[in-house]
Amino acid sequence: MISRRTFVLSGAVGAMAATKTFAETPSPNDPTAMLTAIYSRAAKGKGDGGGAFVIESKAAKVKYLSKSLVELWAKADAHTPKGDVGPVDFDPVTNSQEPDVKSFELRVEKPEAAKATLAVTITGHRTSGKPSDQVVHYDFVREAGQWKIDDIRGSSDGEPWSIRAMLAGSLKN
Repeated sequence: MISRRTFVLSGAVGAMAATKTFAETPSPNDPTAMLTAIYSRAAKGKGDGGGAFVIESKAAKVKYLSKSLVELWAKADAHTPKGDVGPVDFDPVTNSQEPDVKSFELRVEKPEAAKATLAVTITGHRTSGKPSDQVVHYDFVREAGQWKIDDIRGSSDGEPWSIRAMLAGSLKN
């Protein structure tokens, strides 16, 4: 049961402790709370719901993503020919086409006052592929007192990808 699992943080963002349990209620205004909520939702049931809800609508993007990332995404969507799939054609939260989240572990990599980088290691029911493909990195920024995702990065078959780079690259085509 996810509420009893613990995750270990390698650092702290703000006044967070180094280790928290999912049963605790972290401040709604910190990156670990946001990612815990996202991945807890993605892991519900059989863990096949994924995290596409983070990017499924403009309102969702505004809720989770930085202003500059929302603007870049809007430009990329506007640049995409009608009827074509946009530059992000997978679920970046689960780094997959077919989400599979059994459990997850959060790790703070770079805590700073206005920026932070966190990594999420995903364990699936049917985990396969390279171990590096199971880790998704999040770059956060503080905007108007709120933490927002400024980039999502990972790898596919060991090849690195970045949402920000994909969106920017789509504007060059």
